Amino acid sequence: MLVAGAAAALGGCAIGPLANGPIDPASPVAAEVAAIANADRPYPRFSDIPKRPADERQAPAWAAATADVRATGEELVRQTAPETWTLDNTAAFAARAQEAVRDEPAFERAGGDTETFAREQRERATPPPPAR
Repeated sequence: MLVAGAAAALGGCAIGPLANGPIDPASPVAAEVAAIANADRPYPRFSDIPKRPADERQAPAWAAATADVRATGEELVRQTAPETWTLDNTAAFAARAQEAVRDEPAFERAGGDTETFAREQRERATPPPPAR
């Protein structure tokens, strides 16, 4: 009885949605489905599977790269932690910045205003070649 039950259960697996069934002749793709379903094609073989590339990254290299990314992320979190910077004492910061640039001469353009500068630049410019 056990063998008969197992045979019945396995027999039911052979009949299912993937079993050959009738093709609806009203379907616009009925001819294509029939041609493909009945085509005598060879089954793929394991030898058809391409060989593994020689330059493929191996598992230890992936692990090292992952560790590098995690270490870089942890370093970034450490460098940008809230205790590493403040917005306090901005006057002292501004004073240090002004002191750093105090000895640099101010940029003065000999020639006057913006319109003069723009005119001079237009005169110096090389026009692009004409469109073909």
